[in-house]
Amino acid sequence: MRLIRRAAMFGAAAILAAGVVTVVSQLPAEGHGTPIAPGSRTYLCWKDGLSQQGDIQPHNPACAAAVQQGGTNPLYNWFSVLRSDAAGRTVGFINDGELCGGGNPTFAAYNQARNDWPLTHLTSGARFDFKYSNWAHHPGTFYFYVTRDSWSPTRALAWADLETQPFLTVTNPPQNGGPGTNEGHYYFSGNLPAGKSGRHLIYSRWVRSDSNENFFGCSDVVFDGGNGAVTGVGPGSENPTDPGGPSPTTGPTTGPTSNPTTPPPSGSGDCMAVYRVVGAWSGGFQGEVTIMNHSSRAYGGWTASWAWPSGQSLAQVWNGTSGGSGTNVTVRNAAWNGTIAPEGTASFGFLGTYTGATNGIPVVSCVGS
Repeated sequence: MRLIRRAAMFGAAAILAAGVVTVVSQLPAEGHGTPIAPGSRTYLCWKDGLSQQGDIQPHNPACAAAVQQGGTNPLYNWFSVLRSDAAGRTVGFINDGELCGGGNPTFAAYNQARNDWPLTHLTSGARFDFKYSNWAHHPGTFYFYVTRDSWSPTRALAWADLETQPFLTVTNPPQNGGPGTNEGHYYFSGNLPAGKSGRHLIYSRWVRSDSNENFFGCSDVVFDGGNGAVTGVGPGSENPTDPGGPSPTTGPTTGPTSNPTTPPPSGSGDCMAVYRVVGAWSGGFQGEVTIMNHSSRAYGGWTASWAWPSGQSLAQVWNGTSGGSGTNVTVRNAAWNGTIAPEGTASFGFLGTYTGATNGIPVVSCVGS
């Protein structure tokens, strides 16, 4: 599987200058998906820490400990807890104590045994509307397990801590929102496990049917009669009043607003674009966009498009041909980088300028031809 090598994380000045990166990837390009209801540790810690300026500033103590151990890059890639060689394997493939990180060293910090992770409040046996990020669309089957009553949050999750059979299995569910956006997701309803009370983990596996890549996630929950409220996220979660955090609310206590998006261009939904800032200075910045082909066919060409959200403009492009007008930007491949094999990538760079407050997030759509 091809890897995308990335430079070190840019500083807060670059984030402010260039409108915040949609994702900064040092991980396999194919990795995109995690539970968002009930939220996984990486998803809710990303919600907990992402500031309006785009940098990660954790509030929740467990999220802060994970960032201290593993840095912020895993949270910019909250949807990438995966193994590209899993092929449906579980016990013996991922070691006990490494389940929440999917056996992926990048996410080892999210295996920590703590009782202060962000928490979703649920009702045992109730119908629940599950959501799972579709950052990149793949066919496959979702499996959801719950911990046994003997499990304790004070020890890292082991396979023997999970009930033997999944309480919910779903294949190729429908989706809302486009791939490559923070709020796009698969959705499906199912009954939560009956006879449960108190703290538990819901463990998920997404097994792709078109490759050996599998995704894994730990969602910390408490069965206390709740309806999906989330606690332990954002300001006020620094000192939880109980193992589950502050009193339940009707949803996440805080978090970033939805990224400004533009309608994706017509064509394959398997094209994904990743936007990042390389560097920034007073009045200008350098960026890069990587185009990813998640289809089963080779692209002969590609087009990326986005709308600047707050004061940026395009000054120069290399390895691509720019177009569009005003705040709307299109970049088409150059003669030498239009062909992208399945699961392959191509990239282009650009220089931009900015004026005023530029903390919006451009979301880049792409289409392969």
